[in-house]
Amino acid sequence: MRNHSYWHPSPFFFIFTRLKIKVKCSAILAAASLANASVMADEAVSSAGTNSVSGASQGGGLFDWLDPQSAYDQEFFAQPLLVDDTSLEKDGELEFSSLHTGADGQHSDTIGAEIQKSIGLLTLEVGVPYQRYSEGGAITEGIGNLDLGARCPVIQNISAKGLFDNTFGIGMELGIPVNSAVSLNTELEPKVFDDLKIGQQFSIQTVLGYSILFGGGGNGGQETFEYGVAFAYGFPADKLRLPGVQQLTPLFELVGEKGLNEDEAGQDSLLGSIGFRLDLKPLGELQPSLGLGYVFPFDNAAQAEAHWGIVISLIFEF
Repeated sequence: MRNHSYWHPSPFFFIFTRLKIKVKCSAILAAASLANASVMADEAVSSAGTNSVSGASQGGGLFDWLDPQSAYDQEFFAQPLLVDDTSLEKDGELEFSSLHTGADGQHSDTIGAEIQKSIGLLTLEVGVPYQRYSEGGAITEGIGNLDLGARCPVIQNISAKGLFDNTFGIGMELGIPVNSAVSLNTELEPKVFDDLKIGQQFSIQTVLGYSILFGGGGNGGQETFEYGVAFAYGFPADKLRLPGVQQLTPLFELVGEKGLNEDEAGQDSLLGSIGFRLDLKPLGELQPSLGLGYVFPFDNAAQAEAHWGIVISLIFEF
């Protein structure tokens, strides 16, 4: 439930066991389940005469399921452009984002600000967007829901040779309405996430959420299954030799939603994004990061809402 929540694009898998998700959503679920399967396979290959990376460190958290050597604890994962952020923010960060989409006769704009800070492994976030819709000359605009969120890892596992490094976690987001033209309903979204590092530079971040809207109006009581996956590969500065750049991370993302009840029941919409993030050299105490992506529809339902789009993200870590 990022500031782009007007799409509703935003594993406890038992929440969703009764849902009949289409093949494209199943592929996203498979990305998360691949993590533990891959870890187990890598450990099996190295079980004879090889000490595991995670076994060499002391665990933490509930039932000692957390590993302080995890890539998650080292803030390895790049922040996506559309998919909900799942990474750790030890230093804290302030993000300014902008999303513009266009379709036949309609345009949508969302400009948002969000701040995140981790306390231990618990990451808290507060965000607020300003949204504007234009269709057929009619304009609707206003401040969107005040978004409050929290997330934390639950299980971390590093394979014996360190090839696979996986973190599974849970989160909760609450959207508080401000009674503007675009903010009338409270939104509650429990979610799960999975962050998988493969090798030295490649990562897959998966997010699954169950959104419920409360309150009156046409959207009150609406329930939506939201899902997203982000693929990233980081190129460090020593391979780039670009002035002022510490790392370049190309990104490919998918975000979607499936209506579960009322008029939206069974309707599925999937959007894609291809772009990059540039981690720049520090400006004093601030660490800037610039992201840019092109948004496109992945199915007919998404095309009705957005033929194209541009997303921009500017982050300052402090």
